[in-house]
Amino acid sequence: MDLKGRLLANRYEILEKIGSGGMATVYKAKCHVLNRYVAIKILRDEFTTDEEFVKRFEVEAQSAASITHPNIVSVYDVGVDGNLHYIVMELVKGKTLKDIIVEEKGPLPWKWSVNIAIQIASALETAHKNHIIHRDIKPHNIIITEDGVAKVTDFGIAKAVSNSTITAFGTTIGSVHYFSPEHARGGFTDEKSDIYSLGVVMYEMLTGRVPFDADTPVSVALKHMQEEPIAAIVANPNIPIAVNDIIMKSLKKDPNLRYQSATAMLIDLKRALKEPQGNFVDNSEYVDAPTQRISTIQDDNRGPKATAKKKENKFVAFVKKHKVLSTIVGLILLFVLSLGTTLGIANATRTKDVAIPNLVGKTVDEAKKLVQDSKLVYSEGEAEYSADVEAGKIISQTPKYTQNGTVKEKSEIKVIVSLGTEKTKVPKFVGTTKEEAEKSAKDAKLKLEFVEETSKTIEAGYITKQETDEGTEVNAGDTVKLYISIGTGIKQVVVTSLYGVDAETAKKNLEEKGLVVEIEYTEDKTKDNGVVLNQSIKSGETVDEGSTITLTVNKIAETKTGTVTINVKSITGYQDKIKKPVTESVKGETTSTTIQKEVEVDNTPNTIQLKVTVDGETVTDEKVKENVTDKQVSVSGKGNVTIKVYIDGILKKTVDMNLNNTDKLTIE
Repeated sequence: MDLKGRLLANRYEILEKIGSGGMATVYKAKCHVLNRYVAIKILRDEFTTDEEFVKRFEVEAQSAASITHPNIVSVYDVGVDGNLHYIVMELVKGKTLKDIIVEEKGPLPWKWSVNIAIQIASALETAHKNHIIHRDIKPHNIIITEDGVAKVTDFGIAKAVSNSTITAFGTTIGSVHYFSPEHARGGFTDEKSDIYSLGVVMYEMLTGRVPFDADTPVSVALKHMQEEPIAAIVANPNIPIAVNDIIMKSLKKDPNLRYQSATAMLIDLKRALKEPQGNFVDNSEYVDAPTQRISTIQDDNRGPKATAKKKENKFVAFVKKHKVLSTIVGLILLFVLSLGTTLGIANATRTKDVAIPNLVGKTVDEAKKLVQDSKLVYSEGEAEYSADVEAGKIISQTPKYTQNGTVKEKSEIKVIVSLGTEKTKVPKFVGTTKEEAEKSAKDAKLKLEFVEETSKTIEAGYITKQETDEGTEVNAGDTVKLYISIGTGIKQVVVTSLYGVDAETAKKNLEEKGLVVEIEYTEDKTKDNGVVLNQSIKSGETVDEGSTITLTVNKIAETKTGTVTINVKSITGYQDKIKKPVTESVKGETTSTTIQKEVEVDNTPNTIQLKVTVDGETVTDEKVKENVTDKQVSVSGKGNVTIKVYIDGILKKTVDMNLNNTDKLTIE
């Protein structure tokens, strides 16, 4: 179905198709309300007939729309127009990570790959904090912009899709290579499933191949559940040790042995850039129970009867007669048995759920004992000052305690221990950068909360104001709210030179940058027709997105003809009747008197010399009667021409005529 030119919700004009996937087609569109270009993902027809799916899809997409992060493709709107269900997203220019991997035909540089992984992990960190699991992290869903920024797309959508299509492997072929074991098994998925998928993405970036591959999706899924991947450093010896350790920890079969949060993985990724050969990644396994010796059982009842040849039954005879068919059936039964055994083992070895203990307010010793009794792992984050919790007691814990809340055995419980309280003074933050402010806050034993705001006067990245004044005495560990400039908040556009460029190309170039284009015309016969002669904003200037720029375009007029009707009578002032004086004698009774009076008589027109010029060139010079009212003269020229009328050599009329707008004119 061709949707080009269609207007959705009386707002989004579809311009062109830019991609398609298993569940939707993606179009470039223009939002006429905010005057910006967007990407619109429209669901395929086979999904729109499932009311439950559509409802779930809309709820998940709306949840994703609440996330704002530089490494997440923003969702602007979700809606339906007729039978079209759509999502409006940020339009990102770039390539998918999958395209880049395919183009390179081998491993990508490790530092570049780790930087990309850091950006993806940062996106996951924000999403997970908002209780949104992606469930379909793969290179196809990661766009790398022209500036090298990673953007994760389709947040929240995979959950809607998974419930309807997870068993239809035909619809998930593109994703099964990146599924976590629990996802492939159809079990519960959480944040750690996304971490596994990110591990697969890193593995592919750094080795040029996925850790598991096979001829069918089912076979790939089984490998995720059963087989251990070849270490990334074996596939590519150029990978640093720390990076290999991060990948292999992310690919653990047991979710409890992976990173427990995107934040934890992010910390190790950043450290790996500084210590690529470091041995800081905790890749420890559970301690297995000792192997027990089991006595064999001897069958003392074996005798002649046991070894006697039995009579061959009908089933055995059928098998011997139909060997090929029997082999096929046997293989099918073997596959089903293997799959059932694998799933049974997986379920049997699944770790137990235990209640999350409440550690807040407890001493360190008390907290450690509670954690140990619950068969969990105790760890401490950086201690903090607190005016409410005395020194040596727990301020907070992750995961938080909730009534009936549970985690898997051997999960990590991370606590923050109080350092008690002490007084400190608030330093000056205004005018410093974010990094400088963080250093000052650390020195003063304070926490910071940053609020972004736009500013036309303060450069982006600098503190504009602080809620607690400089020099105020506060408790160590208190939080000071700072406002940091993000500039105007409007995307900045650098204008390029468009002189000599044809108008259509110039207009398209500027509109793609988010500028509003106005065009005015002038004529320069020394330049090509239709090219830009001038621009209101000079090349190299930086302006706000949405600014208006005026282009002056060369428009050479075409030669056109017209007819001018000249009313000579009106111009000369000729009158058909004139008054003529006459002398008349009036006789009286005794005398006669002579009187003079005027009598109206017909006027006789004279012949005059009529000359007409167009832009200085004579088009007629002839004798005509001065009482002519409709003398027609043919004129020609380009655009606006100047017509002059001479009577007996004297200029009587000057009139401008625009031949582009009219071909008839009367001069009176």
